[in-house]
Amino acid sequence: MPPRQRPSTNPAPTPDPSSSGGPEGKGRPTRTRRQAEAARKRPLVTNRKEGIRAQRAADKVTRDREYQAMLSGDERHLPARDKGPVRRWIRDYVDARRSPGEYLLPISVILMLATFLVTGYPTIWLAVVSLIYVVILLTMVDIVLLARRLKKLLTAKFGAQKVVRGTVMYGVMRAFQMRRMRLPKPQVQRGQYPR
Repeated sequence: MPPRQRPSTNPAPTPDPSSSGGPEGKGRPTRTRRQAEAARKRPLVTNRKEGIRAQRAADKVTRDREYQAMLSGDERHLPARDKGPVRRWIRDYVDARRSPGEYLLPISVILMLATFLVTGYPTIWLAVVSLIYVVILLTMVDIVLLARRLKKLLTAKFGAQKVVRGTVMYGVMRAFQMRRMRLPKPQVQRGQYPR
């Protein structure tokens, strides 16, 4: 067992309050444990219903601003998924071209209705069903070619580090939407490809 050390006989020097320049205490009494626990138990939002109402109002303002930006093409207030020069370039490229994907939904609905109308004529019915498959096949081939072309052009223009996962899929999904239903609204005419 190590020997005990004797307490020092020299008292520790006390700082002189006049030389330090600051107040000696904190200027208020220390809280009791009960007061500290009560302060922690108090809710952060005193009126919960008012807080929820204010949050909903703020969310509605944000949604309205984003929707107006999607209609007008205002880059500052677009949602995060649509912001940036890369996404803008993709939108312009997809909007400048005609793609079978944008006609897929109306053609499919018409051909499906036609299959019900010609059920009594097996030859015509088979031709209509075959036409549905041809349209779907053309759309898939176009989408594969579009994805490869987008990746190549984006890498050449912005660099490989800007072509992150989901960037090409953003353009592919836009190509499946009918032009007048696309949001953000198209800002270029057909054939007006971005540089």
